[in-house]
This record gives sequence, C-alpha cells and structure tokens, in this order.
Amino acid sequence: MSLLLKKPRLLFLYSELADYFLACIRELVSGNDVEVHVMHWPVNKEAPFAFEFPSGVNFYDRNQFDLKSLKEKVQAISPDFIYCSGWMDRDYMTVAQGYKSKIPVVIGLDTKWTGTFRQQVACILSRFTLYKIFSHCWVPGQKQKKYALKLGFKDNQIMTGYYSADTNYFKALGEKINSFKQKNYPHRLIFVGRYYEFKGVKDLWEAFIQWQKESNNDWELWCLGVGDVEPVIHPKIKHFGFIQPKDMEPYLMGTGVFVMPSHFEPWGVVLQEFAAAGFPLICSDEVGSVEAFLRDKENGYIYHAGDINALKECIKKITSLPDSELSKMGKMSTALASKISPETWAKTVMSLLENKISI
Repeated sequence: MSLLLKKPRLLFLYSELADYFLACIRELVSGNDVEVHVMHWPVNKEAPFAFEFPSGVNFYDRNQFDLKSLKEKVQAISPDFIYCSGWMDRDYMTVAQGYKSKIPVVIGLDTKWTGTFRQQVACILSRFTLYKIFSHCWVPGQKQKKYALKLGFKDNQIMTGYYSADTNYFKALGEKINSFKQKNYPHRLIFVGRYYEFKGVKDLWEAFIQWQKESNNDWELWCLGVGDVEPVIHPKIKHFGFIQPKDMEPYLMGTGVFVMPSHFEPWGVVLQEFAAAGFPLICSDEVGSVEAFLRDKENGYIYHAGDINALKECIKKITSLPDSELSKMGKMSTALASKISPETWAKTVMSLLENKISI
C-alpha cells in the first residue's frame, strides 16, 4: 500500500476510561478513515463502569506495559497523532518525547488557573518540559485556556472542547421522557457522583434536610453513587448506589432537577449530560463546566461552593417554580449542552491531523 493511502494512526495515551470518551472515539472512527489505538489505565474500583468498546479500535491495558514495552508498542504503532491525557503518567510523557517535530502531539489539561504557588512553578518549568514535548494543548473551557497560555502555549496551539458528553444519547433520552414530564413533572432532585467530601454531597444532604424542616413540600432527593462518606438516613432522601450509564433511564424519568454541589471540580461532564437530557440545574461555582452549560436564573442557579445556606436557597427557589417554568429551563439546558459534542470533538482531532491547525 502506498504511504499516501495508509490510514492515519491515532494514539491516545489515556488515564481512566469514561463512557463520554468512548462516545467521542466511536464518533471519530465512524466518520473518518483512521486507525485508532487507546492505551488506558484500569477501571476505577469506585466507579466500576461496564464499557461497550467501539469496534475497530485497539485498546491496551496500561498495567501490562512497563516503560520499555510501552516505548516498543508506540514505535510499532508508528502514530501520526499522539494525545496524552495530562502529565500524571510519567511514562506517557517519556514516550511522547521526540515526536513533536514530526506529528501533532497533544496534551489534555482540565486544571483551572488559580494562581497557586504550585501552578506558578509549573509555568516556569513548562518551558523546559511540556512545551518541548507537546505541540498543542486541549482544554475544556476558558479558565483552563488561561492556564495553558501561562504554561507557554500560544493561542493557536490551544483548542477548547476537550471534554464532551455523549450528547446524542442524553438528548435522545431527554426527548423520550419529556412528554411524560410535561404531564407529570417529577418533584425530585437528583445527585450523581462519588460520595466524597469534595463532591459536596454532605452539603446537599444538610441543605435539603434543613429545607424540609422549614417547608411543607412533596420533593424528594435521589442520590446515585458510592464512596467513603456514609449515606445520610432521611425519609425523603433515597440512595441507589452506583448505576451504569445504560441503566440511567428510570432515574432520569423519575427526577426533575439536577444538583452538583462540588467543592472542587475541574470540569464535570455530568453537568452537560443532565443539561442535554433537559434538566434544570443547581450547581456550585467550583464546577468548571458551569461556564458553558448554566446561565444563572435562566436554566438554573449557581451558588458559592460550600455555602449550605445558599444551596438551600437555590433549592427553595427552583422548587417554588411552576412545572411549566422548569420545563422551559430544561429546554434551555438542552440548547446549551449542544455547543460541545462528540462530533465537534472528532472534528478537532481531524483538524489537527490534517494540519488545519498549525503545528
């Protein structure tokens, strides 16, 4: 086969797999004549997803490779494009060296710029590390782009839209349940995430319980997840444990407002997932994806992370709205969620591969 006819080989050096990433890979291979290889970390025991792997894609378990065998595998693949999900895996960084002058070598960055001492040091060191290895930096939003600029990447070396929910799936699910909700809007809040302190789940429980003591209402709170925080016991709070994405439909059908109370969340794809499904949203200001998918007082409410009273007030405001207004908010959420999709993600990859974005 002529070199001109050889399928471009795309290598993704990935950390923990997620359904939304696989949706993007599926879109990439379905719409383009490419050969895709994905090296990935093992499945997180606290989020034991049962993945449906896209056909025609080569997946490799990172645990099966030391640095030597990883280098050999990358050399054997002979990639035309390399993507590395951050700098936490030093072996990934090592094997990516030396390719920048030949092909696009992209680093993913989801950390927001906060100006900490550690970030200041990273900005100094990046001239001798990151910038020597990577030709481009892919970020989810504007706060991450600010950090990428400070790390030394130029504006034309930075792309946004690094994360995308499986928007087609969640939008279709929302449309399926929308007619039911218009007739009988479910008065239930929903939280989906790990039961950890930094996820703000204890704040949510406390705010909800305080509100229940102050108000005579028919709302419940459904929580989906596991972690090291013990579930609170309350007659109107229900815990369902970890739920596979493919089994989410009855929980979306039965709930009406999504709440994301994180103290720390660089982006948070789950916010886009529920926006795509047509949910009004309550979210803390520490969730990075708020900038893209939530307009305060239009499709939900934003409050200062950790402020339980402010969270309670947001719950009080949104649950006092008529069902018709909640449905209207949900439609705006769906519109905002459509700005980033697996299609836009795949187009970014192909634009880099085809040199439409300069190296």
